[in-house]
Amino acid sequence: MPPTLSRRIAIAILAFPIAALADVSGTTTLEANTNLNLDTGATAATGGDLRWNGSTITPQGTARAFNVGPLGQNGFDNAVEATVRPLLVVATAAAIPANVLVVNDYFVVLTNGRNAAKVLVKAKSGTAITLQFVTFIAAVPTGPTITAIQNNSSRIPSGFPNYGIAPSSLFVVVGSGLSDPGDPVLQSSSGPGIPLTLNGTSITVVVSGVTTRPALYYTSPRQLAAVLPATTPVGTGTLTVTYRGATSAPATIQVVPSALGINTYNGNLGVATDAVTGALLTFTNPGAPGQIIVLWTSGLGADPEDSDTVLTSTPHAVNTPLQIYIGGVAAVILYQGSSGYPGVNQINLTIPQSAPTGCFVAVVAVTGTVVSNSVTLPISNGGGACVESLTGVNGNQVAGASVRTGLVSLIQTFRPGTGSTAGLSNTANAAFGRYTGLAGAAVGAIPSPGGCVATPVITAGGPIGFTGLDAGVITLTGPNGLAATLALQLGIRGVYNVLLGAGAIPQSGGTFTFKGAGGADVGSFTSTVEFTNPLMNWTNQSASATVDKSQGLTVTWTGGNPGTYVVITGTSTNANQNPQGVTGGFTCLAPVAAGRFTVPSYILLALPSGPGAVILQNYVYSTLSADGLDVGLALGDISIQGPPATFR
Repeated sequence: MPPTLSRRIAIAILAFPIAALADVSGTTTLEANTNLNLDTGATAATGGDLRWNGSTITPQGTARAFNVGPLGQNGFDNAVEATVRPLLVVATAAAIPANVLVVNDYFVVLTNGRNAAKVLVKAKSGTAITLQFVTFIAAVPTGPTITAIQNNSSRIPSGFPNYGIAPSSLFVVVGSGLSDPGDPVLQSSSGPGIPLTLNGTSITVVVSGVTTRPALYYTSPRQLAAVLPATTPVGTGTLTVTYRGATSAPATIQVVPSALGINTYNGNLGVATDAVTGALLTFTNPGAPGQIIVLWTSGLGADPEDSDTVLTSTPHAVNTPLQIYIGGVAAVILYQGSSGYPGVNQINLTIPQSAPTGCFVAVVAVTGTVVSNSVTLPISNGGGACVESLTGVNGNQVAGASVRTGLVSLIQTFRPGTGSTAGLSNTANAAFGRYTGLAGAAVGAIPSPGGCVATPVITAGGPIGFTGLDAGVITLTGPNGLAATLALQLGIRGVYNVLLGAGAIPQSGGTFTFKGAGGADVGSFTSTVEFTNPLMNWTNQSASATVDKSQGLTVTWTGGNPGTYVVITGTSTNANQNPQGVTGGFTCLAPVAAGRFTVPSYILLALPSGPGAVILQNYVYSTLSADGLDVGLALGDISIQGPPATFR
């Protein structure tokens, strides 16, 4: 019998949303020592998001701001949330100085309510300033509205090849006006079980003339979590939400035999526990080759032997054809089926002895030909915190709530074609900053060596906290008399770059030296990047022109630094799915010494069919040590983009 799911894991599996209001806009004049609340438009002597002291503007509380510059009224009017949100990645708590707060100056703000706002200086006189602002907040309609139906664990959007909701799985309905205001409260599945109606809300599903009523784990105005009954037929049907007598417009639900989602936390870490102790696998408590673990999931398929609403102490297996790959190595599955909790599946498996180790070992499941979401697990041979062989970063550093990092990079990029962006380019960059929030998710964008991940490309979402660190003047020297000084990029504290000449990185390689004079936050440093002779060369670029997803994609190369790695990435887009189209991407990591790597078909099957591109990069890392940094790295990157690709 599988081990019992703890309430701690059950709660982690269910993602709770945030309530929404309506957009706020206006023009207001602030006298000295006045605060502005961008979420409401109100002014007061304290609180709010911005404080004007008669000279400067300073974010208040958890608000953050980034001054873009004098874009004027047209720039302000044309800015939409999709263009404002990305700028918030570099927003800080620092004051906007008086010398830049001139008429037509434009800046963006992440409010205390975690909303994006744009602000324009309209006038300034003495100690008074006039600001025009718009805060982007989704409107709440008068009745329930459905915008998405997704597997609770994978969150794969509709339109992707691996999208669908399986019977007996936990799923979410996303929208607005879905239920009573207030924080969601997880309902117990102990007898009498989770209810069919909760806080005035119920769900109805109709497929092939069969009507089913999913029971609800929780409700909120923006999100519902429910279990699709085992008796729901496979096929395309409709789902409606009824809230206190008002019924939403029907939304399409695609019911499939199986579509497994793996639960995640802290970004893309898979929810996995030790099969004996129940301890959660983390960066500081990683799994080990040979260890038996439980992977928490949803979507194996219909489970008529277990209840859709009530916890059972004798759960049953669900015998859907299933394979789990850990770092590209097939795992031995010991049990797959119900966890006892309605809608929640567990998979007991053994981590393969030959699985790679690292903080971000890729894990993916395949049910038949349907691919799950890609997640990562920390795995270590020797106990203790995981260690990432690509960068040397360890689990204690990744798990830190706040990490001070420094990265200097030298990048050569080749793009085929004849347009303005085609040809060879060389750049040098540097970024010094303090990251807060999901630092682990940011570092884990590249899987540990030997693995691949595939993910939807989604541009929405809040930023990871970043505060720039002053590292002073940074210079670069190299072969053939190369000497350059990196300049601040867009005036952002801690972010530097410089465009180098076409011959700055010769094909025979060489040694490049970054020197930092030291600044207010980071001490002086010297770090080198060495490219060996010859640089990496992609020898079968034409193979990526047409990608048969069912056959995998083999890429080959020569050269590159011994002992380093090659990163293989690709994206594809299907413009005909959903109003805005869908885009997916994959990333794989292979040792340069192998000279070849095959992107597995089960990874490619998660991507939409359509146009795209494939890129090979040889990453060369060395250390960077300086006072004021927790993690420092120097990176060399030889990047080669393949021809325009078609994924089919």
